[in-house]
Amino acid sequence: MSDDENSPVTAAAAKALFAELKSAPALVLAVSGGPDSLALMWLAARWRRSLARGPKLIVVTVDHGLRKEAAGEAREVKRLAGMLELTHRTMRWTGTKPKTGVPAAAREARYALLVKAARATGATHVLTAHTRDDQAETLLMRLLRGSGLAGLAAMARVTLRDDIALTRPLLDIPKSQLIATLARAKIGFADDPTNRDPAFTRPRLRALLPALAAEGGSARNLARLATRLARASAAVDVLADGAERFLALRDRDRMSHDAGTRSFEASAFAMLPEEVRLRLLLRAIDAVGYEGPAELGKVEALLAALDRAVARGRGPRRGTGPIGFKQTLAGALVSLSRGRILIAPAPARRHRGGS
Repeated sequence: MSDDENSPVTAAAAKALFAELKSAPALVLAVSGGPDSLALMWLAARWRRSLARGPKLIVVTVDHGLRKEAAGEAREVKRLAGMLELTHRTMRWTGTKPKTGVPAAAREARYALLVKAARATGATHVLTAHTRDDQAETLLMRLLRGSGLAGLAAMARVTLRDDIALTRPLLDIPKSQLIATLARAKIGFADDPTNRDPAFTRPRLRALLPALAAEGGSARNLARLATRLARASAAVDVLADGAERFLALRDRDRMSHDAGTRSFEASAFAMLPEEVRLRLLLRAIDAVGYEGPAELGKVEALLAALDRAVARGRGPRRGTGPIGFKQTLAGALVSLSRGRILIAPAPARRHRGGS
């Protein structure tokens, strides 16, 4: 990729972006009509034409039913897809819309529809047009919300949803290069006013980026930080995997539990680094609980209380009797007894009757 962030994406660069996808049977391209997704469609179509054999490309536009302009934008995407000899399909988010949390609900509905389209067309991947700018904004949003290491890794290049790979091939590309690409190809694009609506968090943060860039917090640097945090998070996951296997081996011959529970030897668990203990506890709660996923801050508080209980059980007064501990979180019951930590489904809550 060129160092000039205002230059169009070259054919060679596009070939590298999509290289790992050439053996897929079919790809769904999520195209809204905005500049990023239109550039994704144009680049993917040019790449596909360069191959003797390659995946079928299916363009999908999701109409959320939230703006009257959306239907016209979908028709324009269909027209451009036809010019590129690509199949196009519009899918609509129907039903009652929520009063609050609209962006999150719309995002969830969009991915559900895109995965549905992938299954219907035999596609193994859904390609979205998230850019370096989007990655920087995501990092800022999660930083301000106090996310943990995994959250600060921001968006992954590939994630799985119902066995469909959600792929973001443009995650290292600045938005300015995509706009330059469309300008060279003489392709216009829709302007979604919600992208500038200060009622939403992302547009407010987007407005701050120029000032942050002047202080060294450019989208490039923020995205690089997300990449480094993703590396660190992946390394901790490897450590947690190893620790989980180690604890399971120690537990195997000492106690047996139902398949719906998890058990750790408290003394061995206590020797692990805090971040590893946190991930193991979070995994166990999410695995056996029925109200998850658990909030990170609540798991941190539970771990701190559990650590104190384990330490008391190992202290000078440990012979005075068993040290007990019980807390529920996200539908899981975490208990400490006789030197073992047990995570099991919590008892169902009793509902008080009323007249």
